[in-house]
Amino acid sequence: MPGKPHPKTEFHANHYIVLGIGVAAVSTGAIFARLAEAPAIVVAAYRVGIASLIIAPFAWIKAKDEIINMSGREITLTALSGLFLALHFAAWISSLSYTSVANSVVLVNTNPLWVGLLTPFITGERLKKASVAGIIMSVTGAGIIGAGDFASGGNALFGDFLAVIGGICAAFYLMIGRNLRRKLSLTAYIMVCYGSAAVFLWFAVLSLGMQITGYSTSTVASFFGLAIVSQIIGHTSFNWALRWFTPGLVAVTLLGEPIGSTILAYIIFNEKLTFWKLAGGVLILAAIYISAAAENSKTDPA
Repeated sequence: MPGKPHPKTEFHANHYIVLGIGVAAVSTGAIFARLAEAPAIVVAAYRVGIASLIIAPFAWIKAKDEIINMSGREITLTALSGLFLALHFAAWISSLSYTSVANSVVLVNTNPLWVGLLTPFITGERLKKASVAGIIMSVTGAGIIGAGDFASGGNALFGDFLAVIGGICAAFYLMIGRNLRRKLSLTAYIMVCYGSAAVFLWFAVLSLGMQITGYSTSTVASFFGLAIVSQIIGHTSFNWALRWFTPGLVAVTLLGEPIGSTILAYIIFNEKLTFWKLAGGVLILAAIYISAAAENSKTDPA
C-alpha cells in the first residue's frame, strides 16, 4: 500500500503562492536599500528594528507563553539565527554601495550553494539528486545574470566580496531556522530572531556613534519599505515556508530575487537588462521548478 504523505511535506498550492509572494517582496530589498541615504548598518538596523516593533504586539497576544517557555537552547539558537541575519544584512546592504544591484543580488543569492554544501553537516538532511541539480542550475543561472558585468577589481570587487559573505550568512540563517521551525511557531521564531538581529545591529550602530536621526523623508520611507515589505512580508514568508520545505528549496526559491531586483533596477536606476540576464533568469526559474517538484514527490516509506 502506498505510503501516506508526511504532514510536513504534504504540499498545497497556497504553499507555493506564499513562496511567490516572498520572492516578490524580497526583490524590493535592494531597491529600498539603494534609495536609503544612510550607512548600511543603520539601514539594516532600521529594517529589522521597525519590523520587530510591528511584530511585537502580535507576538505578545499570540505567542507570549511560547516565547516565555522557550528552552535555553532554543533561545540561544534563535539568537544565533538572528546574528547571522544581522551579518547578512550588514554585509549585503554594504555591498550595494560598491557594486551594481544585479551583481549584489546575484552574489548574495549564492546561498543555495552554501546550503547544499553545509546541510548534511548541520541539519542531517540528505540532498536528493533533483535538489543537487537545482542548486547547480540556480547558481549557474545566477552566474549568467551577472556574467556580463561582474566587477574585475577595485571597489566593485570589494562589493562583490561583501555580497558573497552575505550569502554565506544567509545560508546559516536558513539552516538554523529550519531546525527551529520544526518546534517553534512562526510568530515566536520571527519575534526572537528578528528582535535578536535588531539588538545586534543597534548595538553596532550605537557603539560606532553613527547618526540615527535627521534623515530625509525618502530615506525614512525606505526604512519602512524595507521593514514592512522586504522583511515582514518577504522574510517572514520564507520563515513560514521553512516548516514545509527544506532550506535547499527555500534558498533556491530565493534566487528568484535577482530577477525581480534586476527588473526593478532597470526601471528605477536604468541598470541595463541584457539578454544574458534574461537567460539566467529562465534557468533560475527552471531550477526552482525542479527543486519544487522533488519536494512535492517526497513520501514516507510504505
